[in-house]
Amino acid sequence: MRFPNKKGYFGRFGGRFVPETLISLLDDLEKSYYSLRKDKVFQGELDFYLKEYAGRPTRLYFASKLSRALRTLRVFLKREDLLHTGAHKINNTLGQILVAARMKKTRVIAETGAGQHGVATATAAALLGLKCDIYMGSEDIERQSLNVYRMKLLGARVIPVSSGSKTLKDAMNEAIRDWVTNVKDTFYLIGSVAGPHPYPEMVRDFQSIIGKEAGAQFKNKIGKLPDYLVACVGGGSNAMGLFHAFYNDKSVKMIGIEAAGCGINTSKHAATLGKGRIGVLHGSRENVLQDKYGQIINAHSIAAGLDYPGVGPEHCFYKETKRAEYFSVTDKEAVEGLKFLSQSEGIIPALETAHAIAYLPKLAKKVKGQKSVIVCLSGRGDKDVNSLKGLL
Repeated sequence: MRFPNKKGYFGRFGGRFVPETLISLLDDLEKSYYSLRKDKVFQGELDFYLKEYAGRPTRLYFASKLSRALRTLRVFLKREDLLHTGAHKINNTLGQILVAARMKKTRVIAETGAGQHGVATATAAALLGLKCDIYMGSEDIERQSLNVYRMKLLGARVIPVSSGSKTLKDAMNEAIRDWVTNVKDTFYLIGSVAGPHPYPEMVRDFQSIIGKEAGAQFKNKIGKLPDYLVACVGGGSNAMGLFHAFYNDKSVKMIGIEAAGCGINTSKHAATLGKGRIGVLHGSRENVLQDKYGQIINAHSIAAGLDYPGVGPEHCFYKETKRAEYFSVTDKEAVEGLKFLSQSEGIIPALETAHAIAYLPKLAKKVKGQKSVIVCLSGRGDKDVNSLKGLL
């Protein structure tokens, strides 16, 4: 069965819940993207930029010291942190910016939390000469100041959002408002596998190169499939990028790690799949953090990129069908995970990625015998230095 279906649903998740103004625009985007997906010239151009500009393929690195410490796990790191701009986000922004150019758009807008999607969008826009505006919560601007400077240096305008929780959710709200009023010349470049159809599918497709490469590299090194895949999940693009290529390989277990924040049973977490209920957020039917009246609850995570009260609809589908499992780790555990990788392998991960690393000791205690695991090292930790002051 094809996922999503023709109406953009992954099982009962996904679809389009947007103002009427955007329906024809989304229809045009879907038509354009589906056509370009089969266009050899477009695919050749994207492949060129991914290889020659972004730095693909990324390495699949065997973390020997980390593996020795964990004993029962042989850990392989898919090094998306080595890409241009420092994270997996560039895979998607290069793809979408080429779509925008083919659709004759002259301006792109985006929202960002950790700033990596904003930097990647500003980078791609500068490359193709498109005007770029980035919406970012004022709280995230403060804790991700390095990435704010990078976006401005690349020629983008960073627009602070001071409503609500002043984080990613609110930035996305403002970006959608902008899009509704500027549909003629503006392309909304969504950074995660969320939003209305066809965005979850399109972003997944652009990010699926992570899993395709990782599968081929692992088979070349080891001669078989890995036992586990582990990745952090906020909106979920890096995790879906790793998972999707392995969907039909039922022997491969998939594990997504959400942000438990101050604790899964407190009011300060971002564990949408663990504690959320089905609702509608930002144009898609998905699991959402909400109160008993259906009002969106503010999410919390030390990692700005995980600080989101929703999650991509395909992840909801994976959980409901038991194709993947989802767990969570706290802020404190994530900081320990960051230290663990930094001091065992000399690789400083982003705080988002550190959530996945922090889960590995728990997985090591569960498995029987020795198992192999691929972890999506989705980004590097330079951007998180300010957030870590006083915590190490």
